[in-house]
Amino acid sequence: MPAARVTSSGPLIARALTGAWRQSPPPFTLSAAQLQQITPLLYSTGAGALVWRRVRKTPLQTLPAAVELQQAYRLQTLRAARGERDIQSVFALLRAAGVEPLLFKGWAAARLYPVEGLRPWGDIDLYVRPPDYARAQTIVQQHAHTLASMVDLYHLDFAALDARDVEELYARSELVALGDVAVRVPGAEDHLRLLCLHWLRHHAWRPLWLCDIAAALEGRGADFAWGLCLSGPERQREWVACALGLASELLGADISALPLATSARALPRWLARTVLKQWSFPIQYHEPDNLPLRTLLRRRAPFLKALRARWPNAIEATYDARGPFTRIPPLPRQLGLYLNRALKFLTKP
Repeated sequence: MPAARVTSSGPLIARALTGAWRQSPPPFTLSAAQLQQITPLLYSTGAGALVWRRVRKTPLQTLPAAVELQQAYRLQTLRAARGERDIQSVFALLRAAGVEPLLFKGWAAARLYPVEGLRPWGDIDLYVRPPDYARAQTIVQQHAHTLASMVDLYHLDFAALDARDVEELYARSELVALGDVAVRVPGAEDHLRLLCLHWLRHHAWRPLWLCDIAAALEGRGADFAWGLCLSGPERQREWVACALGLASELLGADISALPLATSARALPRWLARTVLKQWSFPIQYHEPDNLPLRTLLRRRAPFLKALRARWPNAIEATYDARGPFTRIPPLPRQLGLYLNRALKFLTKP
């Protein structure tokens, strides 16, 4: 595939996913060739089913690329049923031991889409109160063989919470019916904030996660409290507004009610460019950056290629430095993070 076509995939993915989370998505405007170009990227990042829903009643629906996206939707629908059974089982097991889990991302995000199977999930991401962590981990390990899904109990997204924050998070949480089980999920304000911060912490590499943000944003209730969503340190408020601004700029999400809408619309131009570049090469930008030298050599990874792979993108470097997303070029931050990684790479046994 010519290099020029590959580098243009990011904007095409953004167009393909514009409004895809809505009950009535806008008309699909990509050509057959453009759909064919981005289908492997959509499939590999979990966004294929969303685009299938947009093309299924168009002349493109019989194309091989569209059929591949349809298969992704069918597979995700089957896996969703299996995953929901696992969620019910895990909640029952933990509650029987006196542990109350909180589920976020995954099914908590997928339930905001209009049709089951549009949003895939793999692991079951649970948070439990710190005093309950060891007990919950033991229970999960003891019953891992009975579950088809992995259960993840450790998340950096909650690392800064103190005891008071944890209890407030639980107090604001909601119980949502999943079959016969009431699943506890974060309140709408907390969940939207967590989705935004999680996406930026992973340097915005996955377009599906920006769709999650858009779906949570537009699906909020009339009693949604922006003051609560934007609470916390000033830098976090800026990051949340930044993520919502990108959802608007790239996917057409409605941010008219956002108190910080003006600043969210005034994003530096390098920010959207960085996101779209990542979407063109999602696997490259998601490679682990902390493999020791002996592992890389065992895999016969060229030394210089391994060093190049550790060059951080602008979003990653800005987030790592806990800095604002401003018009100032982030090159110094990228260089600082790169040198730190290179030093660790060269000195790790």
